[in-house]
Amino acid sequence: MTVELDLTADPVDLTAAVVAVPSVSEDEAVLADAVERALRAQAPHLEVVRTGNAVLARTNLGRASRVVLAGHIDTVPVNDNLPPRLVDGVLHGLGAVDMKGGVGVMLHVAAAVTDPKHDLTFLFYDCEEIDASRNGLLRVERDLADWMRGDLAIVLEPSNGTIEAGCQGTMRIAIRTSGVRAHTARGWMGVNAIHAIGAVLSTLAAYETRVVDIDGCTYREGLQAVHVSGGVAGNVVPDAAEVRVNFRFAPDRSPAQAEAHLREVFAGFDVTVVDGAAGALPGLTAPAAQELLAAAGGTPVAKLGWTDVARFAALGIPAVNFGPGDPTMAHTQHEHVPVEQITECARVLRQFVGG
Repeated sequence: MTVELDLTADPVDLTAAVVAVPSVSEDEAVLADAVERALRAQAPHLEVVRTGNAVLARTNLGRASRVVLAGHIDTVPVNDNLPPRLVDGVLHGLGAVDMKGGVGVMLHVAAAVTDPKHDLTFLFYDCEEIDASRNGLLRVERDLADWMRGDLAIVLEPSNGTIEAGCQGTMRIAIRTSGVRAHTARGWMGVNAIHAIGAVLSTLAAYETRVVDIDGCTYREGLQAVHVSGGVAGNVVPDAAEVRVNFRFAPDRSPAQAEAHLREVFAGFDVTVVDGAAGALPGLTAPAAQELLAAAGGTPVAKLGWTDVARFAALGIPAVNFGPGDPTMAHTQHEHVPVEQITECARVLRQFVGG
């Protein structure tokens, strides 16, 4: 299957064309081919390279600063939401929000802005919607590290066209309780590990959420039980049980600090860290970020959730989320984005980069 994209089209039409190409995670080749072919043919001012199903493009004009724009081209599986439909100023279809609206804007800017005031890098990457170890940005960072570098990174994840600064960190822990098996007819002879979970749940229910202001952005932390397991049979007192807990923490905590906090909260329990990822500070004081804020207008807000801005922050690059679409619509069957958000995001970014 061969797809041709017209990068000179209106950003809304270009987004619709991108949405029309199925690109479920690990099956992005057709769209990656189309993006690569379009950039090479229609944006000769850009250096273009390909790594797997990620397509990278950049200017090399010797500007004093560089801005990186990043967006993933994969989607979650199709859910009877293709082909796309444009109805009453709203674009419906798989990926319209997460995040082909942002990809369409990136392609538009890549072709339209040939003499930017900042050098520009565009990262169209694969496998964001599956296990983090498969994320195409990891491959770019490992094999083409200089393509990740810049003075500001803009991840075009859906943000309702508002600057969402930084992101929360995340950590999952397993809390295990132990007991002694016995027949349930003689339950007093055993110790029920599931009953012992009650103390963990009581701790969670009493937990006071921390709210912190960083650079004018309010981050609200959260601690939630997300899975409970235990028991071996319907007539046996269980001798083991487990609660999994997810902690979403403000970016002024490091993962080590988050772990220390959890061990303090659940002191006396058997706690194991399952996985975790650092958050990203807002980075709004960076000069390029201030320029973007001036172009976008409005008031920036904290990103409640984890996004790939954290990968750039870990490299010391200030990063924000800015893209069309309501993030609460992501992964839903009725994914849709108002076309004015696509148009406005394209306008703001053209103004910001000076095209």
